[in-house]
Amino acid sequence: MAITSSTNTIGLLNLQKNGKHSNMDLPLFRSSHLKVRRFKRIFKCASQVNDISVEVVKPEIDFKDPDWKKHFQEDFDNRFRLPHLTDILDVKPRPTTFSLKSRGPLDDGNGAPMDTWYGYVNDDDRALLKVIKFASPNSAGAECIDPDCSWVEQWVHRAGPRKQIYYEPKEVKAAIVTCGGLCPGLNDVIRQIVFTLEKYGVKNIVGIQFGYRGFCDENLREVPLSHQVVQNINLAGGSLLGVSRGGPSISDIVDSIQAKAIDMLFVLGGNGTHAGANAIHDECRKRKMKVSVVGVPKTIDNDIQLMDKTFGFDTAVEEAQRAINSAYIEAQSAYHGIGLVKLMGRSSGFIAMHASLSSGQIDICLIPEVPFKLEGPNGLLQHLEHLIKTKGKAVVCVAEGAGQELLQKSAALDASGNVVLGDIGVHIQQQIKRHFKNIGVPADVKYIDPTYMVRACRANASDAILCTVLGQNAVHGAFAGFSGITTGICNIHYVYLPIPEVIRSPRRVDPNSRMWHRCLTSTGQPDFR
Repeated sequence: MAITSSTNTIGLLNLQKNGKHSNMDLPLFRSSHLKVRRFKRIFKCASQVNDISVEVVKPEIDFKDPDWKKHFQEDFDNRFRLPHLTDILDVKPRPTTFSLKSRGPLDDGNGAPMDTWYGYVNDDDRALLKVIKFASPNSAGAECIDPDCSWVEQWVHRAGPRKQIYYEPKEVKAAIVTCGGLCPGLNDVIRQIVFTLEKYGVKNIVGIQFGYRGFCDENLREVPLSHQVVQNINLAGGSLLGVSRGGPSISDIVDSIQAKAIDMLFVLGGNGTHAGANAIHDECRKRKMKVSVVGVPKTIDNDIQLMDKTFGFDTAVEEAQRAINSAYIEAQSAYHGIGLVKLMGRSSGFIAMHASLSSGQIDICLIPEVPFKLEGPNGLLQHLEHLIKTKGKAVVCVAEGAGQELLQKSAALDASGNVVLGDIGVHIQQQIKRHFKNIGVPADVKYIDPTYMVRACRANASDAILCTVLGQNAVHGAFAGFSGITTGICNIHYVYLPIPEVIRSPRRVDPNSRMWHRCLTSTGQPDFR
């Protein structure tokens, strides 16, 4: 029996060239729906020329087969197997040059003192992807494979340094590229990648400027990187290397990698950037190049599958508090004051939800995953009337992707192939003013959009730690010979995951999850439907 369902009951990804594009927006569904269903959505990867089609297949599973769990787990193990250089090349490992017992890389060629230091991760080490055994499909946040919600172990590879490596550090040329938009922590990751590469003994480290376009733009030269260059870059926001969306074709990028003699490529970016990284990995394998392509997931929206969180998210939530506090003060200080804050979140409302929970000042939280209506007895405007009547003020937090069905749809796309969203914040502001004017009740609406202030700030302590570990593990993964992988945190353990398994769709807030229920309890808002 062939099984292709994944850990969140989403199926196999087939990356293909296609001439269409839109944002990567694949539907999630429960595995208790057993019929095969196929969904095709196209998203423009950050490499821009090669559009990538993602085919999601939901297979039938014969739960009457007494061995269905075994077959499921075998398929899971196959899909989460990490691509390795030895899959295509006859390369032999050598003892690692990485050891914290020494002040620098081990240069004697004998490898690290393995009998005296136990800081290495075994290739067979695994971490559990799912740790809750749900008793019922109706449990809050339940993700069940079968109708009985059976417990199925799903193990993924543990991240960290290995005893054996597949590169000679002195011969390695490593490159780092940051793509997409800005995000707190980019400089922290760059810094730690450089530090860890040097710990292995790598001398030739470069940065590619302004995303993938830096591979082929003659006006953009490689930036030499070293301990001295990156020592203090974590003290500032942004990216030392610059960011951009779009870029040349995959073929041109790999041509450039060959011409520049790059052995390791570290790609910092979100879903689209990772799709591009995976396409680069595939092209390198096709050409039988000894190149490790390793991703570090960067999205301020926290919308990458399978991971507890991505770097920049904690900082974004913390910075959002400033805007929320300002909106609260404005609302409290005005007669019938209404503070309205728009936060990031194209398809996932994690920032808005967590910011609302942490502030304790939000009366209404609106996210893309939960539809709402403005008018009518159960509408948002009616509830605002109630808040003004009972409290004299109100504070509303809305994610940028919420309520798009209320706005005129746009056919315009940004450089990453995402549909340009309508401004839900401005729309709600106008509707609130119109409504209260029509009912003859004064209302003082203050609208705050802190988007670029949040993106450009320095990483806070929590994100700085996460960035440090992710940067280090990316280097460990490359030296271990893996490629086409990304590194992240899963159930508080750091892991390696194949890129196709994390880019199949954006991670979203589950409206049945305990966290969303906690947010509703905190705000006291009703169902606006």
